[in-house]
Amino acid sequence: MRNLHTWDLSYAEARKLQTELADRVQVVPLQEEPGLIAGLDCAFSKDGRRIFAAAVLLEVAAVRGNSYDLKLIETVGAEQETRFPYIPGLLSFREAPACLEAAGRLSREPDLYVIDGQGVAHPRRLGLASHLGLFFDKPTVGCAKSRLIGTFDEPGEQKGAWAPLLDGDEEIGAVVRTRSRVKPVFVSVGHRCMLEDAIRISLACTTRYRIPEPTRLAHQAVSRLR
Repeated sequence: MRNLHTWDLSYAEARKLQTELADRVQVVPLQEEPGLIAGLDCAFSKDGRRIFAAAVLLEVAAVRGNSYDLKLIETVGAEQETRFPYIPGLLSFREAPACLEAAGRLSREPDLYVIDGQGVAHPRRLGLASHLGLFFDKPTVGCAKSRLIGTFDEPGEQKGAWAPLLDGDEEIGAVVRTRSRVKPVFVSVGHRCMLEDAIRISLACTTRYRIPEPTRLAHQAVSRLR
């Protein structure tokens, strides 16, 4: 795991750093199929003073068609004092430290991370998944439950259907139907993969639920922590 920067930053410093880091995000083809996949999610206490993060590690036990059989190997968590204010567009500076602590407690290094949050589908192209991806220096997929920016046409109703998420003329992500006739999720590149890879991995990790298993299980774990 890389140590990219400190977290004692002003709003202006964080915004400037965010723009600089966005230029380091690599949108490149996935080099190999993952054998170990981590999921990350975080949540805040009711008063917002504490942040909780959970990381789960899953093994790809088998590949069946376009789907993964996933085996849960490990669940870890972290709790910290919230150190950065709530500022739209800079949420990763508020959330990433706890996520990094939780991920650092995994006993084995994942091949790929699925993050509950945006990747490059962000006003300055550095959502939580991209920010964390640079720290991990590993392929990272952003899979968010809601849209931050962009416009889209509704994808088809069947699982696997997707539509481009656009910011003007730029494709920044995909609106993906992970379960038939259920509202879609918002997938984007975090780091070191292509959008096609991010869509395929998100679908391969999805079972009978809307949310891919890595982030679904991480969400359950962080809810228990909170």
